[in-house]
Amino acid sequence: MRTFFGMILGALLLTGGVYVYDSMQTSSVANGEVAGVNRTIVNWDVAKADWDALRDRAHRDWVRISQK
Repeated sequence: MRTFFGMILGALLLTGGVYVYDSMQTSSVANGEVAGVNRTIVNWDVAKADWDALRDRAHRDWVRISQK
């Protein structure tokens, strides 16, 4: 149980750390030629769109399964 909790906590800390790091970086669009130096690690717009699609599909599947 502690191992499972440690994996979950580690994933949350990793995601939080990357988010904090990326929030301190400036936008690559705003920097133009210097964008290569200050690029973010994660494209958060794409990550949010993928998360929303996953959440919506899980909700649709849950509704479909629970109606049986």
